[in-house]
Amino acid sequence: MTEEVKKSPNTNYPQLIANGLWHNNPGLVQLLGLCPLLAVTGNVVNGIGLGLATLFTLVISNASISFSRHWVRKEIRIPFYVLVIASNVTVIDLLMSAWLPHLHMVLGIFIPLIVTNCAIIGRAEAFASRNSMLPAIVDGLMMGLGFLFVLVVLGAMRELLGNGTLFANAAVMFGEGAKFLTVQVIDDYKGFLLAVLPPGAFLGLGFLIAFKNIVDRWLEKKNKSSVSAIPVAVENS
Repeated sequence: MTEEVKKSPNTNYPQLIANGLWHNNPGLVQLLGLCPLLAVTGNVVNGIGLGLATLFTLVISNASISFSRHWVRKEIRIPFYVLVIASNVTVIDLLMSAWLPHLHMVLGIFIPLIVTNCAIIGRAEAFASRNSMLPAIVDGLMMGLGFLFVLVVLGAMRELLGNGTLFANAAVMFGEGAKFLTVQVIDDYKGFLLAVLPPGAFLGLGFLIAFKNIVDRWLEKKNKSSVSAIPVAVENS
């Protein structure tokens, strides 16, 4: 039996949320899972579909690995993680095939490839195997939401620039009653081909990363200015 991994007595849940959504975002900071991220984000609906599948895989896998962490020998932990993740992805793949067949056909091989997403294996090794179940679930949920956010934003950018629409083919995921969700943002739009091609995905992701870096630098500069102003205020008082 492996040694019990002791978790910190006070789990910092706000920090887990901030890391997953922003500071350690899998798509913008860790740059993991780029193959599906760049391949399926031709529109918003595809991004939502793959993002939700990845999110559920992260949450369930983190919970399973955290629950079983005391009984898995360290020599076989990586094969065990892959087995758990592959089992979860298989179930999700079958459910999508049964309930969302059209979306399942569109996403194709990228659903099974979730098994090889380094973000999922990385969270299993770095966090879930070292913490109790509730923090592991929160970590998986926030990392999954962060990845979903990047997929949706990148898909929206590419769809808008490429076709002038948002939520095109919404019926593929949400049913025929969701056709009203499709919005023609730009009428009589000729389209920008580069946006829907693979180079457009690289450029779009690059702009998102650049935007995040600009925001981070602005926040850092703002925090430094506020901290440096405190001694001056105390001295004047």
